[in-house]
Amino acid sequence: MFRPSRQGSHTRAPGVRVGGACRPSGEAPLSRTPRRLSAAALLLPLVLALPACGDDAEPGAVVPEAPSSGNAFPVTVTGDDGELTLDERPEAVVSMSATATEMLFAVGAGDQVEAVDSTSDFPAGAPTTDLSAFTPSAEAIAGYEPDLVVLSDDLNGVVDSLDALGIPTLLLGAADDLEEAYDQIRALGAATGHPQEAAEVVADVQERIDAAVGSVPDDAAGMRVYHELDPSYYSATSDTFIGGVYSLFGLENIADGAADQAGGYPQLSAEYVVGRAPDLVVLADTACCGETAATLAQRPAFDTVPAVQEGRVLEVDDAVASRWGPRVADLAEAVAGALRG
Repeated sequence: MFRPSRQGSHTRAPGVRVGGACRPSGEAPLSRTPRRLSAAALLLPLVLALPACGDDAEPGAVVPEAPSSGNAFPVTVTGDDGELTLDERPEAVVSMSATATEMLFAVGAGDQVEAVDSTSDFPAGAPTTDLSAFTPSAEAIAGYEPDLVVLSDDLNGVVDSLDALGIPTLLLGAADDLEEAYDQIRALGAATGHPQEAAEVVADVQERIDAAVGSVPDDAAGMRVYHELDPSYYSATSDTFIGGVYSLFGLENIADGAADQAGGYPQLSAEYVVGRAPDLVVLADTACCGETAATLAQRPAFDTVPAVQEGRVLEVDDAVASRWGPRVADLAEAVAGALRG
C-alpha cells in the first residue's frame, strides 16, 4: 500500500493551533461529562457545543485554495489544530473519534481507514481496535503507520506528540450545530479524496432532515421535549448540538429552564421533569442504562406526564442521539415520527 511520507507531506499555518488551549479535556465522542454521572453514563457519548477560538478559518472548513472537486492533491483543510495540507491522498487513516469514523465511511473513505478507536462501533465493518480515545497514546497510534489521524479532542497532548512524529493530524471537535457538522463531513471528504461523495452525503442529510421537519403538523410547534442522557436526569439544552435538532421542530426544551445550565448539560430532577409536563420524552440512555418507555412509566408520578399518557416516549440508540455525524438524519426522522403519532 502506498503511503505519503510522514515527513514533509503536510504543512500547517503558524499561529492557528487551538487544541487544548481553548477546549477543555474530553474525548471523542465524549467532550465533557459532569463529574456526578454514574460509571455507566461516563461511557455515554455526549455532544458539547464549544465556541471557536479565534481561528482565521472555521474548523472543519476547506480553505479556498483546496480543490473543489475531484481527487486532486495537494489539498488544504482546517481543523481545530489549524490548517493541514496533504500533498497526497492518505491511504492509512486512523480515526480516534467515533463520529469521524462514521463520517469517513459515509463519504466512501472506509477502504482507507486502517484503524479506529475502541468507541467507534459504527459502521459494523469499521476496524475497531483497543486504541483509547480517552487516554490516547501517540506511540500506539503510530504503530499503525498512519498518514492521517483524525481526532475530536486533544487529550494527553496527543496532537503535539503526533506532530513530533511527523504524522498529520486533523482535530475536529464536537460540532456546535448542523452547519459545523456539515463542514466536518466536507473537510474529511476533501482530506481523503472524496469531495463529491461528501457533498452528496451533506445534501442527503439536509434533504432528509428538511423532509422530517416538514412532515410534522404545525400544531407540534411549542410542544415540550425532555431529552434524557441518563436515569439521573442529565439532559441537554437548546445550546447543544442535539438541542438544536429539537429547535428545528419548534419544540420547547424543558432543560432550558434549569437554574444551572452546566455548559448545556444540566442535571434536572424527577420533580422538575414531571412539573414541566413534557409532551415528548427522548430516551438516549437505552444502551447504556436499559431505559425504556416502560421503565420511565414506572417512575413515581411519571404516569401523569403527557408524553407517557399519550405514548410519545421515543427510545433511541445512545450513539445516534449523541454524535454529530450523518445519522443525525435518523434521529430527526425518529423525532418526526413520534410527533406525528
